[in-house]
Amino acid sequence: MNAPASFDLEATKKGPTPADLEITVRDERFARGIEARRWWLNGDPVATAWMNALSATFPRGEAFFIESVKAFRDGADPKLTAEIRAFVRQEINHTREHVAFNRMAADAGYDIDAIDKRVEALLAELKDRPVILNLAATMALEHFTAMLGHELLKNPKYLEGADGDLGELWKWHSAEEIEHKGVAYDTWLHATRDWSRFKRWKVKSLMMMLVTVRFIKHRSEDTMDLLRQDGLTGWKWRLALAKYLLVSPGFLRRIVPGWLAYFMPGFHPWNEDDRELIQLYEGDFEDALLQPAE
Repeated sequence: MNAPASFDLEATKKGPTPADLEITVRDERFARGIEARRWWLNGDPVATAWMNALSATFPRGEAFFIESVKAFRDGADPKLTAEIRAFVRQEINHTREHVAFNRMAADAGYDIDAIDKRVEALLAELKDRPVILNLAATMALEHFTAMLGHELLKNPKYLEGADGDLGELWKWHSAEEIEHKGVAYDTWLHATRDWSRFKRWKVKSLMMMLVTVRFIKHRSEDTMDLLRQDGLTGWKWRLALAKYLLVSPGFLRRIVPGWLAYFMPGFHPWNEDDRELIQLYEGDFEDALLQPAE
């Protein structure tokens, strides 16, 4: 049964991706030949472990994103087709750079193979699942990465004291995640154009709930595992991670409004046009134009 018109959670036409948006492939290289500390992020073991845990998931995760989006490119309009092509090229570069970053973490003494194996096992479970559900998962995870990228660029506190050019690596990745944040969503709208609005909302919302539970659970477990490798165990360090994520700087707390927006009528990732953060990264704005979040 179709929902009433007032429950139109996505338009049947393509969403409000800016007409003048250009997805730029910035072929940058980082984490080459630098001498980074084991706790490379301002000497903070918790912040370092959280970022290392995220990075460990990217090579396999971004390959999954690429295949999920490419599976539905047939029949897309020329603009979306070009955006998918640029999305793929950006994600390939992200994979390359996080392979280098993960190698650096391994050289610092961390065993991150368990994280990689977890991602590999999860993706193996999805092999026989309808590909439209893989796109729904990609769409949800792309919203997560865009929200986290927004935070990293908006609040310099997250990357203060990063060794070498590692902070620039995360800023670069964040800028491109913001820039292509609508691609998976627009591909979803294209792929489900024959679905009822309620069915589209139901599937994407249930998938976001599942993705959220798994994302927070697994990344927290991965972070605690990396802290254990530093000999940092027990409730003191669990509370330290909770403080980092929920209090200061508050990674997860700060993305709650953006996460809730995903379920609201008329949602589209580009309802918030935050391209000024990309321009800030590229140096087109003075630092004074964007103040750190409190």
